[in-house]
Amino acid sequence: MEQVPKASLTGGKKWNKKLASWSRWLHIYLSLFSFIALLFFAVTGITLNHTEWISHQQHTTSIKDSLQKDWVNGPDTNSVNKLMIVETIRNRHHVKGSLSEFVTDEYQCTLSFNGPGYSADIFVNRENGVYELSETTTGWVGVLNDLHKGRDSGKVWAWLIDVSAIFMLLVSLTGLIMLFYLKKKRIPGLLVMAIGGALLWLLYWLAVP
Repeated sequence: MEQVPKASLTGGKKWNKKLASWSRWLHIYLSLFSFIALLFFAVTGITLNHTEWISHQQHTTSIKDSLQKDWVNGPDTNSVNKLMIVETIRNRHHVKGSLSEFVTDEYQCTLSFNGPGYSADIFVNRENGVYELSETTTGWVGVLNDLHKGRDSGKVWAWLIDVSAIFMLLVSLTGLIMLFYLKKKRIPGLLVMAIGGALLWLLYWLAVP
């Protein structure tokens, strides 16, 4: 029977120790570094599951005002002074969020601003410059829910969601790797993980329409 060289066994043990050590280090510090982000997405997972909480905080206000007539009452849609309209409405009413829509037709201009837990729609009469602003806020629950979904939150926040998801994946994988180095807890741990996965699948199969 061919014997495995001792140097090869020693190298394998060193690699296993390094892998276990790095997994433990990554698991601890990734968990600590991403703790607030993970806590945030855990809490907002609960608020997303209870959308009825938003209805108690939703508030809508309507305002009527007017713009300079020559900004909107031009011969065609290209003559509408979009920059002055947007800046005036922002400064006058402290409108938040980003401009998601500016549509001009023969009779009116329609503007929409959106942000987490916030929306504002403005309808401007092109004949006389009179406009109506409808502003809706959904309170802190709506803000949290929109941030969780990345809705109207910008590209930087979208990247944060992706990075947080990667951290969750790494924390889970490093925890699993660590489990394989705990001989007494390896089998019970894998059994508990399998039971958890089976229960998740069972709940989906039986309870989800």
